Formats: sequence, structure tokens, C-alpha cells
Amino acid sequence: MTAFASLPTPAILIDRGKLEANIGAMQQWCTTHGVELRPHIKTHKMVEVARRQLAAGAAGLTCAKLGEAEAMLPSGVRSLFVAHSLVDPPQAPRIAALHDALADLRVAVTSEAHAAALSAVAAKTGRKLAVMMAVDTGLGREGVRDLAAARRLAAQLARSPQLELRGFYTHEGHFYGVPRTEQATRARALIGQICAVRDAIDPGLPVWPGCSVSARLIAEQSAGRVQAVRPGAYMFGDLYLTEVTDVMAKEDVAVHVLATVVDKPEPGLALIDAGSKTFASDRTADNIHARAADGRDLAVVRVNEEHGFVRGTATDSLQLGERIAFIPAHICPVINLTDEVTVIEGGRITATWRVEARGKTR
Repeated sequence: MTAFASLPTPAILIDRGKLEANIGAMQQWCTTHGVELRPHIKTHKMVEVARRQLAAGAAGLTCAKLGEAEAMLPSGVRSLFVAHSLVDPPQAPRIAALHDALADLRVAVTSEAHAAALSAVAAKTGRKLAVMMAVDTGLGREGVRDLAAARRLAAQLARSPQLELRGFYTHEGHFYGVPRTEQATRARALIGQICAVRDAIDPGLPVWPGCSVSARLIAEQSAGRVQAVRPGAYMFGDLYLTEVTDVMAKEDVAVHVLATVVDKPEPGLALIDAGSKTFASDRTADNIHARAADGRDLAVVRVNEEHGFVRGTATDSLQLGERIAFIPAHICPVINLTDEVTVIEGGRITATWRVEARGKTR
């Protein structure tokens, strides 16, 4: 940590070498198995990272909100999917502008009620919008729940002069709770489930699942049935991907939170200057917000706004002012809570990148 002694904390560190290796590995995996990679930028929210994903071969990007999509335009992206239920008529000018700035804009349609609301928005854009139908594959969030509902929605879209069905998607976020030994079986079942919906409606349309836990398995088992995957956190990593789901090695994690020990109020407890405003409130099932990246038994077990509570067998050996790099439980909210990240290479600080889509929730 001597190289970072003058760096104000808490700070978000990105290891450029690991980042680019993770981007390249996922892209190569998808290319080998004949599946497009359309990463979800809700994790990194940075133009610099998006540029690297596109340069490596990504076919396009996925965003959660219009603000994220607008922030990514400087990356050079030409194909973009907004995977969220858009219903507000005042959004129409922004959707129209995105449509005109891109070669391919797709938006989500999540239910019959949503299709009606989206048609009204699309009418105000003056454009016919390409839509991807959401299919619920177990998360219990947006999407048609069964084939009958999918057929009704497809028929509704076929009658709409404003909307055109261009494919099917799902977010299999429930895979974060699937044990490693069951993931392959569950991935095969998920492919069968969403492809059955697609094949019953239009076998020529693409299927785009999306989750960092399942992306490699789905690409590997696709056999031509799945056309793209949309993982988000794969290029960074966190405790969910390393400890909880075991789909990533800890040494490949590319982002750490650098924090400073600011107090030791009692034996077995240290306080750091990174709390919920840095780590957010996400934690693993065993209530861990972050773990020390260097392998020492140091875990953030509680957070207030500006403090992290660190416990573990190595706690009493810590010194006030000591810098510690942590792997957070969930990387997505960590990035969204910072304006910029510090890029490191070979233990040296080499750049600062802005988080252009930080806070873009509209």
C-alpha cells in the first residue's frame, strides 16, 4: 500500500491488467461458442470500460435507464438495449434522440399493461420502436410468466403500429442463490424455458439472457439456441461472484475499495473510513459487506454511513492509518456511489476515470 499512501480514502481502485483480462476472457468465451456479448453497463457505468468492451468485440451494450444509455454514447456504441419498463410520455424526446443516434435501439416490453403504456410513449417519439419481450425464468420480477401470456403479448405487439417484437430476454438474477454444483443443470433448464417461448412465437427471433453467474454456462450450452448474453459484473468481480457462486477466482477481481483504519475502540474491532456511502448496504448471506483482498482475516461486518466495522483474527494487529484493500460483497452499488475511480498498473497509479453514468436513475 506504500504506492497509495497519498491517495485520499476511501478510494475505488481498478487494476487495468485484470480488468482487460476479464473483458478479453469473457469475449473469447462467447466468440468461441458463437454467442454475442452485450454487456450490461449498470455495473461499471464508465465510458472507458465500455470502449474496452466494444473494442474487444462486444456486439452492443445493455443499460438499465435512459440516462445510462445517453452517458454511453461517447463510447462509440451503435447497438443498445434499454432493459427497463419505460412508461412516461415525457421520456419520448430522449428515446427519439437515442433512436436517431444509434444504428440499433431496443427497449423492453414486460407485460400487456406495459405494452399499452409503451405504445403511447412510442407514438410520441414518432418512431417505431424495436422491443425485446421479457420472460420471467424464476426471478419473479418483470416478464411473462407462462406461454399463454407470451402469446397474448406477442399478439398485442403484432397489432401495434408503434412497436415491433425483435426478440426475447430474461434476467436470471436468481442464479446468485444457486449452488455451484447445480448451476449447469439450471442453465440448461433456463435455456429450454426461454427458447420454448421464443420457438412458439417466432423461432427466427433472438434470445438474450443476462447474468454474470450464468453467462459462461449459457454460452457454452447454447448450441445455437441463444444469440447473446448480457452479464454486468464479470469484468470487475466481487464476493458474490467469488465466494457465494464460485464462478470467479479472487485473484481475478479487478476492483478493490481502499480504506484507512481510523480507530480501534476495543479489542477485536477496528473502524475504517468506508461505510455505507462507499460499500452500500449489500452483504453476503453471512452478513459480510467486504473482505480484505490480501487474504488476512479481516471482514467488514457492519456499516454506518461513514464507518466500516472490521472484525477478524488479524484485527488486533492493525495500526491506525494503515491502508487496506477490500473486495466488496456487491460491486454494482459501489461504483454507483463514486464520481471517479483510480486506475492502477503494476502497483502504480496511472489514470483517473470518471463514472459518467453515476446516479443515472432516470
